[in-house]
Amino acid sequence: MGPGDLEDIVHNLGIRHNPAVIIGPGDDAAVYEIGGLRLIKTVDLITPVVNDPFTYGAISVCNSLSDVYAMGGRPFAALAIVGFSNCDYETEVLKEILKGALSILDIAGVSLVGGHCIDDRELKFGLSVTGVLSTNKILTVSGARAGDVLIITKPIGLGIITTALKGGKIADDDIAHAVKWMLTLNDEASVRALNSGASACTDVTGFGLLGHGYNMVKDSGLDLVINYPSVPVIERVFELIDMGMVAAGAYNNLSYIKDKTDFSDSISNEQKLVLTDPQTSGGLLIALSEESLCHFNGMFYAPIGRFQKGKGRIIVTGSNYH
Repeated sequence: MGPGDLEDIVHNLGIRHNPAVIIGPGDDAAVYEIGGLRLIKTVDLITPVVNDPFTYGAISVCNSLSDVYAMGGRPFAALAIVGFSNCDYETEVLKEILKGALSILDIAGVSLVGGHCIDDRELKFGLSVTGVLSTNKILTVSGARAGDVLIITKPIGLGIITTALKGGKIADDDIAHAVKWMLTLNDEASVRALNSGASACTDVTGFGLLGHGYNMVKDSGLDLVINYPSVPVIERVFELIDMGMVAAGAYNNLSYIKDKTDFSDSISNEQKLVLTDPQTSGGLLIALSEESLCHFNGMFYAPIGRFQKGKGRIIVTGSNYH
């Protein structure tokens, strides 16, 4: 399933429109207005990306909260969703996952108010999150303007790193740099996006940089030009690609996006796989004017592209960079 497929399915079901639903399927999260309050609703869960249960729980929370931040909101309550098998794991494992989750929820100021657990041979953990918009501004995936710059607030390649860990090609100590990024909340980037007057925002997760970038321009009169050499890539990624450590999702994403993307002849297949690598707790993609980049001084970000008039396509430029 590619970006937007679930949205198309929901629309085809003919779900009745409710005027209280300001933003429905198709964006990072839904926005529902009640009593003058704009609530954000989202849900996400992941399978383990690291071996340590505490760290897995913490990363899963960062990943689940990200959609609220991508909308410019502040999360305040969450329900845990767990797939767990008592036959395969000790209860202590689940306790550690929840401890890790609570460590991030406390930092984010989010209350865990309940949850639900099902018997599942494949371990899963995530959150259903409720947030609130504290301003009238909603950051949405669409809305970029011709001439806007696109920035990203974390390096990509996290999926390749975690795939290598699962494949036994690297050890826990070798992924500390990737864990640091996955444990970085997108709260500060969200606030800065609002303060910068950003025209559009989304987070980079399962569909990779190109899939989520495409969502910013599809059905629009814009193209997104991405300059590959400007894209930050986490260290050791190409070494691990050479070992065959690429998630199946990257190939699926590339298959989906290739007829919607014009690649420069200098972009290698390995580079294409990095651009479609599924991310867990990835950074934000933010469209804003070049004059507003100063709002991100003092934190990690990289300008990686620009929006121009076009037909809703991705254009990837580059050189023999790798």
